[in-house]
Parts: sequence; structure tokens; C-alpha cells
Amino acid sequence: MDQRRIDCHAHVIDHRRFPFDDGPGYKPRPDEDGPVGLYREVLDRHGVQQALLVQPSCYGTDNAAMLDAIRGDPRRFKGIAVVEPDWDETRLGRLAEAGIVGTRLNLVVYKPDAVEAAIAGGLLDRLRALDWFVQVFATDAQWAAIAEPLRRSGVRLLIDHFGTLAPATALLQPGFRQVLALGREGRATIKLSAPFRLSAAAPADADLEPLAAAILAAFGVAGCVWGSDWPFLNLTPRPDYGAALAALARWLPDAADRDAVLWRNPVRLFGFAG
Repeated sequence: MDQRRIDCHAHVIDHRRFPFDDGPGYKPRPDEDGPVGLYREVLDRHGVQQALLVQPSCYGTDNAAMLDAIRGDPRRFKGIAVVEPDWDETRLGRLAEAGIVGTRLNLVVYKPDAVEAAIAGGLLDRLRALDWFVQVFATDAQWAAIAEPLRRSGVRLLIDHFGTLAPATALLQPGFRQVLALGREGRATIKLSAPFRLSAAAPADADLEPLAAAILAAFGVAGCVWGSDWPFLNLTPRPDYGAALAALARWLPDAADRDAVLWRNPVRLFGFAG
């Protein structure tokens, strides 16, 4: 049987149907559009059965484009939304009914104070009650400040893009050591996603091997998932989807381990139909 696969990090970008909001965040160029129909074609071409969509910063808390994609193919797609700190249980519950399994706190390109705002607004308590994931995108310095309050909150953590933006020095940084500690404590799942955003090596991603090894030692295979980061925003040249997928075999040469990261873990964590 062919390898079963779930892509745990991709964005729907459809500026024609869903205009960008006017808040903070990266605004994709016209050539970076990623409508759901095109993404389905990419998934089919690479033998990827299902996907966890992530709300991009260009849409702020207007999750309409992602919800439209999920509504059109609810067996194939689930989502990570972006919400306001004061959204109540009823509003969050409606998102859960629509296929949302978590919210993203993007401290890098959206709101640097997202964790503090979520705590002050009581959002983390409501998310914990829903059993949602709190997906966090942060720098090493930010992780040094937010790891402990997130640990105390008791939410299910989902860590973006290897948990660092500086792989060459990550193993020496207090923030990344906090990320690894969260993995050893069994408090978080981490995404082995978007290696092309971190790697400066040839062959591609060779310089990420120590980072991947440290993550696998701390989180274990059961604590990792894979994501493409399609449609590869703000990158020139644009990465190749197949290359992003192939990188996983370098870090996980065992086929059973790859099956766990690409399939069994996402099914267990996010409730995809097996």
C-alpha cells in the first residue's frame, strides 16, 4: 500500500473571493494565491490524502476562506483558526462544529503579545475546556518568555516550524531549550514543517539534521507531525512540494516512523478519519 499522508500545515489564500483584512501580517502577492482547488491538485499529485489548514496572517481573525475550504470537503480538511482573545465559548463552539481543532498564536508576523492577550482575556482557559490545540509561532527569544505561562495554562500545544527561526544557534538558546523541555514533558506536539525557511545548506536541509535529531530525541516520533507550508509565501524561488515531503525521509529513515509522523499521529491528534 502507498504511504498514507496528512499535510499538517498549509494555507488557503484566495484574494479574489476573500479579500485580505487591513490588520498586521504578511499580504501575499498576486502570484502567491493558493485557492483550495489548486491545493487539492497539489495534494492529489503527491498522494496526500488530508490536510490541516492554518489561518494565514493576511486574513486576521476572518476565517472565512479556510472555513469555506473545510465546508467544501470536510473529510479531507480540518483547520487551525485565529481568534480574538474575548471570543466566548459559543463562538468558539461554532468554529469547532465547522471543523476547527485549534487556534494559532502568531507572534512573529501578526501579534507579538498574542500569548499575554490570550491569558488576560481568559482565552486559554476556554481553549483548554474545548480541548483545542494552541499552535504557537515564535522566535527563540519569545519562547524564553512564553514557555512557562503556556505550561501553566495546561493547553495542548502545537509548535510551528521546528520551534525556532535560527537553526544554527538554536541548540544554544534558552528559548529553544524550553521548546525541547515541553517535548520531553509530553506537553506539546511539534511540526517538522517548512525546512526551506530554515535551511541554508546544499544539499537542501542537510544543516537541519542536528536540529531534527534534537527534536526527535525530546518529542519522540509520537510528538511530531509534518507540514508543507504551501503555498510557500514570501519565498523566492518557490520551494517544491515534493522536496519538502522527501526531506522527512532523511530525518526518519524508518518507514514505520514516517507513517507515524505523516499519518498515525495526525489521525490521533486532530481526529482525521483513518
